[in-house]
Amino acid sequence: MTTASNASLSYQDSIPEPIRLPDRPGEMPSHLFVHGGLAPVSCRTLDLSDTAAGWQLIRNGAALRALRQEGQPLWVQIRGLGDRPLLEDLLSGLDLDPQLWPLLLDAPQQARVDSFPQAVLVVLHQFSLASNPVHLISEQIALLLVNDLLISIHENPRSDFSDLEAWIQSLEAPESDLDLDNLLHYLIDEVLDTQLPMLEIMRSYFDDLEETALLRPKPSLLNRAFQLRMNLRRTRRQLWPLRNQLIRLLRQSQRLLGPGARQGLHEMAEHVNTLLDIGEQIQRQADAVTDAYMASTGNRMNQIMKTLTIVSTIFAPLTFIAGIYGMNFENMPELKWKYGYAYSLLLMTIIAALQAYFLWRRGWFQDWTGGRQGKRLP
Repeated sequence: MTTASNASLSYQDSIPEPIRLPDRPGEMPSHLFVHGGLAPVSCRTLDLSDTAAGWQLIRNGAALRALRQEGQPLWVQIRGLGDRPLLEDLLSGLDLDPQLWPLLLDAPQQARVDSFPQAVLVVLHQFSLASNPVHLISEQIALLLVNDLLISIHENPRSDFSDLEAWIQSLEAPESDLDLDNLLHYLIDEVLDTQLPMLEIMRSYFDDLEETALLRPKPSLLNRAFQLRMNLRRTRRQLWPLRNQLIRLLRQSQRLLGPGARQGLHEMAEHVNTLLDIGEQIQRQADAVTDAYMASTGNRMNQIMKTLTIVSTIFAPLTFIAGIYGMNFENMPELKWKYGYAYSLLLMTIIAALQAYFLWRRGWFQDWTGGRQGKRLP
């Protein structure tokens, strides 16, 4: 076994940069995703009875089988889904039921919590935002708890549990907190903790969108709001099943879960409730953005109609006067008057000025759609 620092360094160095695909349809069967867009597979283990020894890199299923025969509690961490035969070889080395393999390896799949007589399965999605907040990144994490074994399979080879791993390796002696069932709910907690900052970023972005919708409404703003709303819907769709399924798991007499793990999973269910409540609040913000955009565009349309009304109101009497003197009756004294032209222009000017003054006093020349500029969004 290697030291913690050397193992961590060599492990990170051994992971190539993954190639991400721009689109990933959720309805497409998982076996069609075994292509160059999936990250290469890497595996390492941590003996919880001797955490100071650090992580051990694993190359094949035979090495895992040898570790399993020692009978020590193991955390097996597999990253990347790009090599299906290697993944199946690793799982066979752990003596897992082949019926469980698709539940661990298929991606993408719905978030789930399943209880079997000899195992507990949890599938989660860790969400993050790209540099542009309208782009959502989803990474699947599958967790399987069996006797003396916890398996975590990460779609993203660089998903970060560094804080939890550092805490585990800082313990000087095995403690009850290092039971595999407790480690299971610690991992769930780590994944859920990443959702709150992401939701807060989305909330802040919706605030900026609402302000911009009131001050500088543009059609592209609705497109951004729609994309963010879809991201929020995907997030809530992955969180929603966890609430009821965690409660259902706690009601079952699952022998793999101790009192501490049950208490932790109960807190996770409350955490999911909190995230769903925040998601509902953000959903109302998304609706407010659309309402603000429609109200703002309506105000601007009213401003345009008001301007046209002002022009029509001022020029309608002038057109009437011009129409009168444009008639070709023989008995129209003003047409032969020396000052008739100047008189008609003066009359039109006085009428236009009086009407403009009247409309100004009524507040028709005020622009209620102006004001300071909103924030520029990426």
